[in-house]
Amino acid sequence: MLSQTACGFGSLAAAAMMNPLSSFAGNAIGNPTAKAKRILFLFMQGGVSQVDSFDYKPTLAKRDGQTMPFDDARQLAKTGKRTEHRLMQSPWEFKQHGDSGRWVSQLFPETARHVDDLCFLHGMHTEGVAHGPATLFLHCGSTNFVRPSFGSWVFYGLGTENTNLPGFVSIAPSVGNGGPRNYGSAFLPAKFQGTRIGNFDGSSLGIDSLSRTDISPQSRRDQFDLLQSLNHQQIARRQTNDTELEAALQSYELAWRMQQVAPEVMDFSLESAETQSMYGLDDPETKSYGERCLLARRMCEAGVRFIQVNYGDNSANPAWDQHSNLPKHAKHAKAVDKPIAGLLQDLKQRGLLDDTIVWWGSEFGRTPYAQENGTGRDHNPNGFTVWVAGGGFKPGYAHGETDEFGFRGIRGRVHIHDLHATLLHQLGLDHKQLTFEHAGRNFRLTDVHGKVIHDVLS
Repeated sequence: MLSQTACGFGSLAAAAMMNPLSSFAGNAIGNPTAKAKRILFLFMQGGVSQVDSFDYKPTLAKRDGQTMPFDDARQLAKTGKRTEHRLMQSPWEFKQHGDSGRWVSQLFPETARHVDDLCFLHGMHTEGVAHGPATLFLHCGSTNFVRPSFGSWVFYGLGTENTNLPGFVSIAPSVGNGGPRNYGSAFLPAKFQGTRIGNFDGSSLGIDSLSRTDISPQSRRDQFDLLQSLNHQQIARRQTNDTELEAALQSYELAWRMQQVAPEVMDFSLESAETQSMYGLDDPETKSYGERCLLARRMCEAGVRFIQVNYGDNSANPAWDQHSNLPKHAKHAKAVDKPIAGLLQDLKQRGLLDDTIVWWGSEFGRTPYAQENGTGRDHNPNGFTVWVAGGGFKPGYAHGETDEFGFRGIRGRVHIHDLHATLLHQLGLDHKQLTFEHAGRNFRLTDVHGKVIHDVLS
């Protein structure tokens, strides 16, 4: 009897592994404290300048051209001394917007129309002054060790709302500055890693590759059934817990189910011309990022738990990294401003913003002074701005403050660990309890740090 039913044990094991809920979060789903169900992370790779976007500093304009000493992280590492730098005002005018009167520069006129829905965190600070470490820290909570990404922790903690789509998706991620580690699962079971969709250069979202026309549906079904029966036998023969093999088996199952669902989710022709225009799909300058944001909204509706929407040029020269040509910020702002505004408007009018967190930000900010007396700004991890919307965050609110030049957070400072803890809290997850045992001890996203910033919560 055992010899004849052994393969059935493999099938039972496979069915158990297909459980869409995570091993951790059976108790977390439906948590009454949760204000949000999902996160859309709009990652601006390279470091948007806070003093040229959302952190208005009139003193910087008044003292434009003056020199003064700053604790320049790079120079301190080289010489151990403070360095004199020339202050450089923003080339873009700031104005107040909305009932809340939030300051926004000319770089983001479309996003400015939604300031009453945004919660600004002006006193952000982080670890790492170079792109690689800082980007990893933003996504994984560590600058050098291999750690699970934020999306993997969320997927592990909450599972997925749709078994026919991945629980965690990264749209057009960069291949540099951590690359796949920014959506990887590290020591978490491999099934919790993110699924990459599209290329970082915006050339393709891979929509056309989801549907095959060279083979009949029945033949695809027969091939799939044969492959899975062999996989089940392989699992049944093994005595060890091979998470990579389990993840591979799950990926085949998920890929099969996605063939039935994903083509429709990624079919923009189902959207009205008005909606496509709202995201900027009718403009070559905004079409690429507009497609990513529209896809994110459709995946949000379909039940994907965590969606990264990346913006970047290439791995060697991140998009917003203007060391010697600050005016290039205008090109990148033009590419993302209307799509982001369209996403906010669309989520709100569909009633999705209430239980969806939209998180916008970079790995760090930029200095208020000219780098090497030139025309650009250097990296600045000491004080910068991110904003969040929806998901129970205070709308039209500004938390924290940088100094009069926008260099360092001086009030309401929020560390990346604190931001991670707060985002998890809004999803109904306690960052101190969301742990995974590895190498003899429990690990968590925030390590031994982080606190929930209750002042920014409704």
